[in-house]
Amino acid sequence: MNIDMIRAAAKRLEGHARVTPLLNSPFLDEIAGRRVWIKPECLQRTGSFKFRGGWSALSALDPDTRARGVIAFSSGNHAQGVAHAATLHGVPSVIVMPRDAPALKIANTKALGAEVVLYDRGSEDRDRIGAQLAQERGLTLIKPYDEPQVIAGQGTTGLEIVTQAREAGVENADILVCCGGGGLTSGIALAAEAEAPGLRVRPVEPEGFDDVARSLRSGGIERNNRVSGNICDAIITPQPGDITFPIMHRLCGPGLVVTEDEALQAMAQAFLRLKVVAEPGGAVALAAALCRQDQIEGEDVIVTISGGNVDPEIFARSLKTLS
Repeated sequence: MNIDMIRAAAKRLEGHARVTPLLNSPFLDEIAGRRVWIKPECLQRTGSFKFRGGWSALSALDPDTRARGVIAFSSGNHAQGVAHAATLHGVPSVIVMPRDAPALKIANTKALGAEVVLYDRGSEDRDRIGAQLAQERGLTLIKPYDEPQVIAGQGTTGLEIVTQAREAGVENADILVCCGGGGLTSGIALAAEAEAPGLRVRPVEPEGFDDVARSLRSGGIERNNRVSGNICDAIITPQPGDITFPIMHRLCGPGLVVTEDEALQAMAQAFLRLKVVAEPGGAVALAAALCRQDQIEGEDVIVTISGGNVDPEIFARSLKTLS
């Protein structure tokens, strides 16, 4: 896994993925006590950064292998990214999703052309289900984060951040990244290492699901005790990836942790001040910038809003925090 793979993925993504902007709001700067630069990947195709990794992985496959189709496991954003990338390539996709995934994400995944297979997180083994389907149909598994070509695709976000930060005159800053298994975090970290060593990546996670932060402290992979039970569903994973963790351990600063309420408040502020819709898991990095000021140094901070696929009732809950 290296910067050359990320640069190659960027070439394959040209004309397919959107170049999302780097936004700023003086209102958010005032709350945070420093300049806050927001990378809204919620504006990416399928509503999250996951399209980058999906397209990168599919476009790197041998054409004959790709033609047989792909399979993925996901609670929603990776599902949609892979489904859309597969449809655009004209190949079939099967997505194994938990029954408790947000209804919007399940519906969108089907609408993007995938066959959706639902399972129960508590009683069924998604790996067994997926392995059986892959064997029966000759499908290729596209992992959500612990896959080099997926990480390469997510790393293109980092290449854009580096260019845009440089244009804004930002050379030294923390990049706060919404973190689940670490695909986006490690990809951005590799891009920053190669192109802008003054930018340091820091993962942000929801309270109770801070496996990456704990792993960075201990130096070894730590598991979460639970795999569900938080509104930040998009970034809840059992543990960091075997590929992503060594990258994060080498390159990332300390992790940050926020509460569900802080994520909801950040969603509301993103809507109010930027006119941007974020989902809870996609808002944790902004929440850290706004609520963990004492744990961040410097005059600037860069944050990702990694996704915006939120059910209306959860979004309505976030807006109530403004009253």
